Amino acid sequence: MPKKPTGNPNGRPKKEINVKQFEKLCGMQCSEEEIADFFDCSPDTISRWCERTFSKGFAEVFKQKRAKGKVSLRASGFRMAQSNPSVHIFYAKNFLGMTDKVEQTVMEVEDLSSLAEMLRDDAPAESEGENANSNPADN
Repeated sequence: MPKKPTGNPNGRPKKEINVKQFEKLCGMQCSEEEIADFFDCSPDTISRWCERTFSKGFAEVFKQKRAKGKVSLRASGFRMAQSNPSVHIFYAKNFLGMTDKVEQTVMEVEDLSSLAEMLRDDAPAESEGENANSNPADN
């Protein structure tokens, strides 16, 4: 009886996937399909490779590996914000909670005479030599 070879001689050879390249692609936020296209294989092959290599599914590995890319992106964003006002505004709004909102207070006025009185109270005091009824454009 002939000796049976070890391994899986009738199956396809396992796809070679470079761990460093895989990690860089995850850091660049590439999807599983994009990574599979890069390595010229199917997404299922990527999933099986993750199970063999990391003992975890693709989603779990991707979540872990993409964090490194986010840190790199954030660092470059902060550098760009120092010289580009648009990027600076984006980071201020998204990470510092700043907004473009202008808050306005609305007061209820029962009659116009009380509004006129409030406006007179807030107006700056006029100097003694000026006529209260004169038009500023006439001066």
